[in-house]
Amino acid sequence: MTDDIDRAQAREAQMLADALRDQARRAGLAGKTTADSAEFCQARGCGEEIPDTRRNALPGVQLCVACQARQEKKVGHR
Repeated sequence: MTDDIDRAQAREAQMLADALRDQARRAGLAGKTTADSAEFCQARGCGEEIPDTRRNALPGVQLCVACQARQEKKVGHR
């Protein structure tokens, strides 16, 4: 028999899963996996290896941390 706490925890877990799925969809990552990530940075002239931890955390990632930071800084100044 479930109590109120169990039902609340289950509902919270469902809401979190929904929010993460929506965020991935908005970011264009829906359905992407580590296999969709680039092994090496795709920025012109970089080619640095993208660590597995980054590829696992951000499925579909194409840029290394440094290039991603430069791109975000560039976009932020428009």
